[in-house]
Amino acid sequence: MFEYFPGNYVWNLSVVATLNSGGLIDEVDRACRPIRDAAQRGEDAGTREFLAAWKAVAQQLEDSAREDLAAGHRRTAGEKLQRASNYLAQAERMQAAGSEERIATYQHLLDIQVESFELIDPATTRVEIPFGDSALPAYFSQAPGDGPRPVLIMFNGLDSTKEHMVASGTHHELAARGISTLMVDCPGSGEALRLRGLKAQIDTEVWAAACVDWLEQRSDVDAGLIGLVGWSLGGYYAPRAAAYEKRLALVVAWGANHDWGAVQRARVQREGERPVPHYWEHVLWVWGYDDMDSFLDMADGVNLEGVVEEITVPFLVAHGEGDRQIPVAMAHRSYDQAVNSPKRELRLFTADEGATEHIGLDHLPWVRDFICDWVADTFAELKAAR
Repeated sequence: MFEYFPGNYVWNLSVVATLNSGGLIDEVDRACRPIRDAAQRGEDAGTREFLAAWKAVAQQLEDSAREDLAAGHRRTAGEKLQRASNYLAQAERMQAAGSEERIATYQHLLDIQVESFELIDPATTRVEIPFGDSALPAYFSQAPGDGPRPVLIMFNGLDSTKEHMVASGTHHELAARGISTLMVDCPGSGEALRLRGLKAQIDTEVWAAACVDWLEQRSDVDAGLIGLVGWSLGGYYAPRAAAYEKRLALVVAWGANHDWGAVQRARVQREGERPVPHYWEHVLWVWGYDDMDSFLDMADGVNLEGVVEEITVPFLVAHGEGDRQIPVAMAHRSYDQAVNSPKRELRLFTADEGATEHIGLDHLPWVRDFICDWVADTFAELKAAR
């Protein structure tokens, strides 16, 4: 993995994620140069400086985009606003849960993300998925073509947002393959957590059911071809959902997360890397706990033992052999136990090809495109078998 900040895994993860999700190396370098010394103080200490440095670059981009708009250059402005939103999203996820700037930063990146859709990506729109007494914020990207289209639902993980999904370009790759995309801030993530207070829960099939209910009401959706992918902690969320929400046609674990509770207990012992600074504050916020013992007891239930056996649709597990957060053994466990899937595949990415780190962030397009091809091929097989 490219290491701009030697020895600081968490900060480096943000850098490579940004560069592999549409960030430009010059802009990322200008954001990172002022904070090289801060990075040496560890993953937690300098995160406010991280935000300030990255916000400065994002603001410069936004100011330039406003000049482009005034000159009638809508596409140029839209591209700049998309990158600015991406940079803010990466910097925001690095902040402590109670950071006073966090919510305002997130709201701003939401605003310019939606504005960028209007300028350069009109096929993608903001939507709301009814969920209990609230709603799940999401983006729907409509694939071109006539008639109902297959759809892939995307769930994020512990610290990502639907804006990170947009930056990854997955919806554009799926659209090129004739597949629409529903990018969801599920409970415990993104806007659902930050602005609506929705916490994560073990029974993720409830979220999936809400998404399928909503999609089934759309005339442009083939209700028999709705799949689900989850990355990072979504590698638990998605397989769990597919085990019990039987309307899903396929499922992908983009990074296996077979026993997340065991990973938490290992992290208490300082084993393995962590995805974000201020880690324990973050996980308590996501799950709605205020003490570690109760959280850890709950986390023991965030596992797929006895669950993946219930998956009866095609199932792909994609994992990096060098993942320093989630051991590769967990990918084998999810694959080995999914004995009732009619088409299961384990794809391990190696150091020689890249994408060997967590969810392939060190070469994200490599994993993304493999997953998109697998989804497209599998949807085609399912359609032909009708």
